[in-house]
Amino acid sequence: MTPQLQMSIKLLQLSRLELVEAIRQELEENPALEEVQEFADEESRADQSETVSDDTSAIKEVKIEEKINDNIDWDNYIDEYNSTGRVLFETEKKTTPNFESFVARKESLNEHLLWQLLMTFPSEEEEKIGSLIIGNLNKDGYLEIPVEELIKTSGSSPDKVNRVLSLIKTFDPIGVGASDLKECLLIQAKHFKVDNTIVTEIIENHVNHLENKNYKVIARALKVDIQDVISAVNIIKEFEPKPGRTFSVEEPQYINPDIFIYKFEDGFLILLNDDGIPKLNVSSFYKQSIGRGGKLSDKAKEYLRDKIRSASWLIKSIHQRQKTIYKVMESILKFQREFFEKGIAHLKPMVLRDVAEDIGMHESTISRVTTNKYAHTPQGIFELKYFFNSSINRINGDAIASASVQEKIRQIILNEDVRKPYSDDKITKLLKESNINIARRTVAKYREMMELLSSNKRKQF
Repeated sequence: MTPQLQMSIKLLQLSRLELVEAIRQELEENPALEEVQEFADEESRADQSETVSDDTSAIKEVKIEEKINDNIDWDNYIDEYNSTGRVLFETEKKTTPNFESFVARKESLNEHLLWQLLMTFPSEEEEKIGSLIIGNLNKDGYLEIPVEELIKTSGSSPDKVNRVLSLIKTFDPIGVGASDLKECLLIQAKHFKVDNTIVTEIIENHVNHLENKNYKVIARALKVDIQDVISAVNIIKEFEPKPGRTFSVEEPQYINPDIFIYKFEDGFLILLNDDGIPKLNVSSFYKQSIGRGGKLSDKAKEYLRDKIRSASWLIKSIHQRQKTIYKVMESILKFQREFFEKGIAHLKPMVLRDVAEDIGMHESTISRVTTNKYAHTPQGIFELKYFFNSSINRINGDAIASASVQEKIRQIILNEDVRKPYSDDKITKLLKESNINIARRTVAKYREMMELLSSNKRKQF
């Protein structure tokens, strides 16, 4: 492959942010490449200056006239403003504020717990043990190592380690420092003063039935009314199974679309997002330097030619990249027009070969174009790969996209009776009524892909 082709392929598979970063890096390394700065032309600036001068000439000059009062005590006036306490000298050094201190930063779970530990005024040994315990908590607030290992690592007595661990378990957020879910829930039950009740009995002995919502089994085992079980379960639902979740430092990843698609009269308008992408040009100064010849050595000329050639390839590759993305999006729009007009339920089966044959390109090129590229559509923001779906045969022989089937399953579950949710087998039968023939295990697979619970876990009382 030629260097230009290699560069084109490399740029084609970059996301928009990666492309901007690659351009910035090339601007730093290649002196022959320059960013085009957009300035207003001189005529418009001259017209603007004339307008300003005309406006200022119309403004009446303001004169400040002040009558001096003869009764002023000039001695006190001079003494006050000559006082050394009010004089500021230009040579005086002024400390500028540290602007980093104004930047908001979310407090981590470890910092929050260490602050609470120090507020108890621990001894040096207790502080060492507490720091060791807090350092071995995972992001959810659970202790990841056994107490025996803490005792061995700290070199302290078991009583001291257990005492500090018990202290940390009383810290905010409630439930932190527990070794498992059961202990975490029991700590919260004690904090909210519902310990030694049916709530703690369910947590200690019937977590598996609680997970599967087998409330009747719990009621029989505890010999209580099922309404009491439901009331206790409602209390447990208010507990936090992951206490450290509120201190998560993970930042949300915002999607910046590469393409905007707008509904325009009877059709659609495709616009490429060029915001933030520098406009490039080959430096005329270096091109003229080679043309003039002069005192440049052969080695310098060869270096400049190489940089100019590289800059030219980059500019052409970027233009080619944008054209290719546009052509691919245009083809997708042609195949999936009903999706853009009506929604996900109307997504059609489509493979890379369909678009490749439509625009006369190789499937690998289409794959690179659709990787890490996003389109803002009337139906929402979607990755370009989303529009390529495997097909599922209908009963009458037609085909439907797998994504459309998933959306159909999601809608069935959303509209079900929460007291009697549909089983996977029932969903399979409902899909057959809609002319979609898939197996029960396929329904279960799609449901798990959409992170939807099974019927017994969706049931509500």
